[in-house]
Amino acid sequence: MTKKILLAHGSGGQLMHDLIRNLILPKFGNPLLNKLSDSAVFNFQDKGSAFTTDSFVVNPLFFPGGDIGKLAVSGTINDLVVAGAVPLYLSLALIIEEGFDYYLLEQVVNSISSVSGESKVKIIAGDIKVVQKGACDKLFINTAGIGRVIRELNTRNIRAGDKIIVTGRIAEHGLSILSQREGMDFGCSIKSDCASLDSLLIPLLRRSRAIKFMRDPTRGGLATTLNEIAQAANLGIVVEESKIPIAKHIKVASELLGIDPLYIANEGKAVLVVESDSVEDVLKRLNRHRQGRYARIIGRIVTVPRGMVLLKTALGTERILDMLASEPLPRIC
Repeated sequence: MTKKILLAHGSGGQLMHDLIRNLILPKFGNPLLNKLSDSAVFNFQDKGSAFTTDSFVVNPLFFPGGDIGKLAVSGTINDLVVAGAVPLYLSLALIIEEGFDYYLLEQVVNSISSVSGESKVKIIAGDIKVVQKGACDKLFINTAGIGRVIRELNTRNIRAGDKIIVTGRIAEHGLSILSQREGMDFGCSIKSDCASLDSLLIPLLRRSRAIKFMRDPTRGGLATTLNEIAQAANLGIVVEESKIPIAKHIKVASELLGIDPLYIANEGKAVLVVESDSVEDVLKRLNRHRQGRYARIIGRIVTVPRGMVLLKTALGTERILDMLASEPLPRIC
């Protein structure tokens, strides 16, 4: 049987991880790539640098809380920030479908300008391609980002007893995209959490040495990100369901759709692994910032079961929280 690429291969879940490990790493594997981090961290001219790249194919292009331009810049900035780097420079490549509305493109470009300006990030290179009608879906964006590392964050630093913080309410971006795409009315507006995390996390990294690792729970959601951390650290994670911040209307919408919010994408949140002795101080600092007011301690690092995540449910039971296996919501970033 001929193998085919499925939408799920781009979901951030198990199939995408298998594709990377079975096809990409055997061909291109090297010490930097093998870490499978959102950004590669390396020394350049005796200075710590971070480099990342990403592509954005979200449908629809405009959604409550953002658009593809805001998403592209924020997503690239966030990949640098969670690697412990101050974002400095971005490249911007636009792949535009023939016939795309100039006014809509102008809106996207204005959004990119606004977000990059707020974060003091300069766009220093780019490219524009126009393809025949039907060769792409309206507009795709590719970005690359360079940052200066101020703190080396590594899963090797994680120890049993460390605590897990999530910086805000989960599942808002994915459900915002779905509700806009399908015209669903849940009786309330669901707004994406799409935002740059530099103003929230960079000052915290400069003040506290207690943060050991960070990652943004985008494709695959919180559950997949926790699994990535557990597997990379070769330790276990225990999470308390009652501590996970989630808005009531998001919980209701998820239940109506039969989708687990733990697997829904976020675009303005981060997962932090923090030393136990300092976790309350880190949490207080997060809560003072408007983007971190719903930050919560949701779990801890344990020695067993290694490489796995256990969820303590609201009913007092425990279940294994696996990595995402398939694609619940395609084209969310």
